[in-house]
Amino acid sequence: MGPSGLRNKKGLVAEINVTPLVDVMLVLLIIFMVTAPMMTQGLEVDLPATTAKALRQQEKPIVVTINEQGKVVLNKVEVNASLLIQQLSALPDDQKEQPVYLRADKNVPYGVVVATMADIRSAGFKKLGMITVPADKKK
Repeated sequence: MGPSGLRNKKGLVAEINVTPLVDVMLVLLIIFMVTAPMMTQGLEVDLPATTAKALRQQEKPIVVTINEQGKVVLNKVEVNASLLIQQLSALPDDQKEQPVYLRADKNVPYGVVVATMADIRSAGFKKLGMITVPADKKK
């Protein structure tokens, strides 16, 4: 006998067929399980678009600059790698939620830039942005 007990009588069946719903949910679950690990890997780098306007900021940003000679400057004060980590680690936890902007000369070796990025991350900052010059504003 069926769930309603009205097998011989003609009438509407007021039951929801959940099989298509379960199929769709399983497909969505599989898609989510496959794409979720891809979203957490890698290093976050926010590069500005060439047509975007500058964002207004309420707080003074933390800027780390690497000049052509490889010298590291934190907010206009020259520091070495250990002092950079020490200065950034000493900042309050609420400031560690804001991004740190890295500005490096294009002639600086890649290894120096990556080592500086690792120092910033080891100081507790999770958001790291790169300052670049738009292509139409180059000299």
